[in-house]
Amino acid sequence: MKNANTNKSNNTENKNFFAKVGGWFARTGKAIGKYFKEVFGEVKKLSWPSRKELINYTLAVVAFVALLAVIMWILDLGFSEGVKALASIGQ
Repeated sequence: MKNANTNKSNNTENKNFFAKVGGWFARTGKAIGKYFKEVFGEVKKLSWPSRKELINYTLAVVAFVALLAVIMWILDLGFSEGVKALASIGQ
């Protein structure tokens, strides 16, 4: 008899567990579906740049990155020469 009560208790606990888990998935699934529905709605509202604008923006970014690379190269060269000059003072 003891085993029957224990099994019955375990079955009730298992049913409660699966009911809770199933409820969580149902709530989460609805939230995820709502999220993606809202995302797609927002994407439809976007205004995309024209081909000419896209090329201009791309060239501006590439030019800016190239300019910063040259500036960093000049600074690196200057600092390395400065460190060499400081190191030669001690000799």
